[in-house]
Amino acid sequence: MSWPIKKILTASLAALLIPIAVPASAEDMPTVSVLFQNGRCIPETLTVPAGVRFRVQATNKGPGPAEFESIELRKESVLAEGVTRSVVFAPLKAGRYPFFDDFHPGTAKGWILVK
Repeated sequence: MSWPIKKILTASLAALLIPIAVPASAEDMPTVSVLFQNGRCIPETLTVPAGVRFRVQATNKGPGPAEFESIELRKESVLAEGVTRSVVFAPLKAGRYPFFDDFHPGTAKGWILVK
């Protein structure tokens, strides 16, 4: 067997032996819920673990539209009345990150508290 073929076979075998990181299933991902109702966020603080992907499940009970938005985290999702949607976040460092309802910015404000 020639040298280039041995090198390719050795590299291929080595690649097969490297453990593959499998992402956690959706069921394993921490999920926190927020309710938008009457121009308010309930609860106002969502607590999640640091360094772990997580999901925020947002539900709009109305009246009218709502929008889960975080400028700092670059996430937004518009919700018609009666709609529930999930937003997935990459792992975050410990800290407090603001979010709000863009349709009710004066009253619907909250925080994602990462511990």
